[in-house]
Amino acid sequence: MALDPRTPVIVGVGQLTLRPDDDRLGLGRVDLPIEMMVEALRRAERDAGASGLLASADSVRVVSSSSCRYLDPAALIAARLGLGLDAVQTGLTRYGGQLPSSLLAHSALDILSGARDVVVLTGGESWYSHMQAMRAGERLPQTEQPEGVEPDVIIGGELGMWHEHEMALGIRDPIQVYPLLEQALRVAAHRDLDSHRARIAALWSAFSQVAVDNPHAWDRRGYTPDEVGTVTPANRMVGFPYVKLLNSNERVDESAAIIVCSLERADALGVPRDRRVFVHAIAEGVSPTISERHDLSTSPAATSAARALRDATGIGADDIAHVDLYSCFPSAVQMQAAALGVALDPAPTLTGGMRFSGGPWNNYAMHGITTMADVLRRDPGTRGVVSANGGYVSKVSMGLYSTEPPTERFRLITAPRTADESRTRALDREPDGRGTIETYTVMHNGHSEPTDGILTCLMADGRRAWGLVKDSAAAAAMSKEDIVGRTAMLRPDRDAAIE
Repeated sequence: MALDPRTPVIVGVGQLTLRPDDDRLGLGRVDLPIEMMVEALRRAERDAGASGLLASADSVRVVSSSSCRYLDPAALIAARLGLGLDAVQTGLTRYGGQLPSSLLAHSALDILSGARDVVVLTGGESWYSHMQAMRAGERLPQTEQPEGVEPDVIIGGELGMWHEHEMALGIRDPIQVYPLLEQALRVAAHRDLDSHRARIAALWSAFSQVAVDNPHAWDRRGYTPDEVGTVTPANRMVGFPYVKLLNSNERVDESAAIIVCSLERADALGVPRDRRVFVHAIAEGVSPTISERHDLSTSPAATSAARALRDATGIGADDIAHVDLYSCFPSAVQMQAAALGVALDPAPTLTGGMRFSGGPWNNYAMHGITTMADVLRRDPGTRGVVSANGGYVSKVSMGLYSTEPPTERFRLITAPRTADESRTRALDREPDGRGTIETYTVMHNGHSEPTDGILTCLMADGRRAWGLVKDSAAAAAMSKEDIVGRTAMLRPDRDAAIE
C-alpha cells in the first residue's frame, strides 16, 4: 500500500552538550540558549543528509527555556537561520516535561493535514552557565524583545502540578514529592527500607553506565550501586530516601533539535531513506494531583497512556526493542515501566537519564527522541517508545517510533481512564485526629542533616491528610525506621506527631 505523501517523518536530529571544560564552539554568552538551539538545528540538518531543510522550514517551534525568558525565542532563532518572519510561523510551548513529545505530536498533525510542510523543533538550557553567572553576581545577557512580541502559536495547556492545599503547605518541589511516591512504591512492593534503597541505587547505577557510552551525556563517569546509594559530602541526602545522585541534574548546558517534514517533502529534498524515522502514534494521559490521587504507588497518566498506545498500534511490551523513559527520579521510571510492562533490567534508558545524561528542565524528552532516532537507524525495522512526563507523573506523553512506516495514519490519542484509574480521594484540609501514615519523606540541608518531615495519612473516613513534622529530632528518627502504617496525630495547624 502506497504511503500518504503527507505522512510525517523525522528526517534530522541534533544534540549539543557544552560541559564546563568543552570547546564552546565560538558561542558567546549573549543569548547562549538561542545560539545552542541554532547549533543543534544545524546539526540536525547535517544529520538528515540533505541541504535546504532549514531554509524550507515553515514553522520554528521551541520548548520553553528556564535559563533565559524570551517572549518569542523562535523569532530569534528564525533570524539566526535567515528565515523571514513573514514566511515562517513561530511557536512556543508552555511549561512541562511532557511538552517535547506533545510538540512533536501537534507538529505531525499539522504536517498530516497539509497546514505545514517542514517544522523544526528545538529546546535548550544553559542552566549551568546561568548558575555560574548568578554566583558571580551577574546574569546571562540576552536580547530583550520589544513589549508585545509574542509567538504565533502557544502549544500546551497549563501544567497544573499542585493542589492549592499543597501550595499552602509549601509542598511544591519535586524533591519533596517524588520521595513520597518512592516510599509508596516500596510499601506496595512489600520491601523494607534497606532492600529498597539498594534496589534503586542499583537501578540508577545501571542508568549511569548507559551514560558512559552516550557522547552527549553531561556526566559520563559511571557509578557503582554503592557510590549511588552511600551518603557522602558529595552525595548528600536530599529528600529521604533520595541522595543527590538519585535526583535529576538540571545544571547542564544542553540543547536538542528535531526536523520533521512530510514524506513528499523528504523525497523532494533528497533525504536518504536510511535517515527517516516515523512516529506511529503518541498517547497522552493525565493524573489527579497528589492530594487527590487514590493510590500513590501508580500513575493513572502513565497507565492510561501506555494502554492507549498499545490499543492504537497493536504493539505490546514484547514488541518494543528500545525504551527511553522520562527519568527525573527513580519513582517516575518505575511507574512508567510498570505501565508499559517493560523490565527495569536492562535499564529503560538510551541516554543515561536525567541525572547522568542531564535534565534540562522541560526539554529532556527531546534528547530522548533524538537519541531514539539514532538507535533505530542503527537497528532498522525495530520499534521504540519514548515517554515524557510533566508534574508528578501527572501528564504523560508516550510515543512509538520506527524506521518502518506506520500501517495507519499518525494519531495523537487523548487516553481515556478506566473506572479504577479515575478513582480519587477526598482531601481532609483541616485534620483533627489520628490517621494511618501512608507515605513520608524527610528533607535535609546541605550537610545531610534532617530538617523536617512530610507525610500523608489516611484518616478513618478514607480521606487523605497532609502532616508536617517540624521538629528536626523527630524528623531524624523518621529516616532511621519505617513509619508507614503507624499512627500520627494530626492537628488543623498542620503539625503531626507520630505515635
